[in-house]
Amino acid sequence: MDQLKRQAAARALEEVRDGMQLGLGTGSTAKHFVELLGERVRAGLKVIGVPTSEATRADAERCGVPLTTLDEIDHLDITVDGADEIDPALNLMKGGGGALLREKIVAAASDRMIVIADDTKWVPTLGRFPLPVEVIPFGLGATRRAIEKAFAECGVSGQMAVRKARDGHVFVTDGGHWIVDAQLGRIEDPPSLAKALSAIPGVVEHGLFIGLASSAVLAGGEGIRVIERRKPKGD
Repeated sequence: MDQLKRQAAARALEEVRDGMQLGLGTGSTAKHFVELLGERVRAGLKVIGVPTSEATRADAERCGVPLTTLDEIDHLDITVDGADEIDPALNLMKGGGGALLREKIVAAASDRMIVIADDTKWVPTLGRFPLPVEVIPFGLGATRRAIEKAFAECGVSGQMAVRKARDGHVFVTDGGHWIVDAQLGRIEDPPSLAKALSAIPGVVEHGLFIGLASSAVLAGGEGIRVIERRKPKGD
């Protein structure tokens, strides 16, 4: 599986050109991309990156990839990131690593987002993977009730639990927030659910990435498959 992730990362790296400003994703697959990018940088490629987490920042620094911030540059050419699930419309489920807020900010600031994954992440319908909802700890009970109401209005339901870290304490994001993971099973209308969750006070962000991915690079036993987003009629 690790080899498949690296193959997907290598294919995405083919899209990188000298002088590009890149968003650097978070997670096991994105880590392969950062490592391979570092090899190219040491061979003379000139790029600059914006990391989506402190973990990715540390990886990029270790690999010699120059870094900047979205305060210092006005846009990114490409963001390369992984995903927990990808559906045929290139809607994504992300946030298993807890970096969904920064990942979404960086993706939205990019001209293109390339999603890299092994082909087990390709699903007919999102929802098998728990949906992460990043929340402010204050008023958590009220926020959870509002989330449950949004789920009901969008035709989904499932158990919710505050994410715990490996040491048993509450998992805290890089932004100082908590994550509630919801086991929903199937999300038939991801855009509607994304809109409903975004409207809740106390919800900082959620793991539904709608309309952000421009292409997906999937590595499997039969090789690499690249899926491009279908453009709406008239575009």
